[in-house]
Amino acid sequence: MNVREHVPAVSGILSVAALALVFAAALQVIPQALLPRAPDAVLHAIPHVNAVVSATAVGAIVVGWRAIRRGDVARHRAAMLATTALFALFLVAYLYRVAILGPSEFSGPPLVEGVIYPAVLGIHIVLAVVCVPLVIYVLLLALTHSVAELPGTRHPTVGRVAAALWLVSFTLGVVVYLMLYVLF
Repeated sequence: MNVREHVPAVSGILSVAALALVFAAALQVIPQALLPRAPDAVLHAIPHVNAVVSATAVGAIVVGWRAIRRGDVARHRAAMLATTALFALFLVAYLYRVAILGPSEFSGPPLVEGVIYPAVLGIHIVLAVVCVPLVIYVLLLALTHSVAELPGTRHPTVGRVAAALWLVSFTLGVVVYLMLYVLF
């Protein structure tokens, strides 16, 4: 199949596969026996490393966004590919930890625990899930079309939406980290 001619379909297939894997790990459907167990120190370091990865991804998105607004396609491409790599690193580490240990428990003041934390976490998760197909789509367009062709595709429009949602999702991920591991 020629990916260039079927970017929406390929994006859909890859998105379903990626989200199936994400939900399987997050819901602990993957048998733990299939996963090698890292030392406890590594498992406990993952949230802290992922907070740094997320903050770095926020910076990379901003750099990429600014670069394309200035017409610096090479810098934009590098920043967005770096963000994609950071997202993959974050996701692999996060899902591995959740598959082994389950989700982190939150215990803060009643208002935060009952209202604020679930709202922030929920928005973060929804945006992260929505970003998967958008990012795959714009990435496939960028990889299968020349720079000169991209303005004639949905890449600029979908890319703006994907970048904005990705930026908010990563930022809220850092807020979730701060609530779980720093503030409470």
